[in-house]
Amino acid sequence: MNILRIVAIGAFVLVAACTPKGDQSAAGAAASKLVATVNGHPLTSAQFDFFVKTVTGKPADSLTADQRAQVLDTLVRAEAVAQQAEKDGLDKQGDAPASMAMARLQILEQASMANFLKDRKPTDAELKAEYDAQVAAMPKMQYKARHILVKTKEEAEAIIAELRKGAKFEKLAAEKSLDGSKTNGGDLGWFSPANMVKPFADAVASLKKGETTSTPVQSEFGWHVIRLDDTRQTAPPAFDAVKDRLGQIVEAKKFKAYGDGLVKAAKVEKTP
Repeated sequence: MNILRIVAIGAFVLVAACTPKGDQSAAGAAASKLVATVNGHPLTSAQFDFFVKTVTGKPADSLTADQRAQVLDTLVRAEAVAQQAEKDGLDKQGDAPASMAMARLQILEQASMANFLKDRKPTDAELKAEYDAQVAAMPKMQYKARHILVKTKEEAEAIIAELRKGAKFEKLAAEKSLDGSKTNGGDLGWFSPANMVKPFADAVASLKKGETTSTPVQSEFGWHVIRLDDTRQTAPPAFDAVKDRLGQIVEAKKFKAYGDGLVKAAKVEKTP
């Protein structure tokens, strides 16, 4: 039984532990036939099928007889261990209660999302509106720059002084930079400001093509000397290329609005 199966078993046991025993025995057994009982507690074909799908992404009927037997043995073992853990009071100790409570919230939220969105698929108009909003929020410019990263401000100032005397930026980057880009003469390629830490992005945006920062730029990584090599307008992705992702964003926004409405209607009392 590989690691993935062991992890899935953990999720299976946690889900089972979140449901009262009485509910499992009555509702679970009624929902599907039994595949086993452990000390009178049922393991149903629905649980078995769910576990197989979680682990393999395939239906349970795709397993061979030997594979089905192995999975069932694993479920039986997990149930026996879980029952003993409950007898030992482990479901009420340490992080177990909080973990089980969070698992319940996540599972029910996912189920609620699927139920809410099943008849609310994004329309073409909604997808296009989201696309336009995303494109409008994109940085309008991309930059191509080189940098030299060093530990101290004094080192960076010395490098700037050498550059003013005619030293080659690429040569100094290869010799002195602490960044992996040193092997390419400090070349960072094309990037958007959002991909860089703010002090670096601000410094690049203030430069003209071919200019080097006149003073060192400090970031969380150290001190930078930066040269701007080129700029270009950001080209948005084609609508069809991001259509699926847009659908996910639209659905997430719809469900968030639904959840916000439930919170607004709920009686919520927060304890300081």
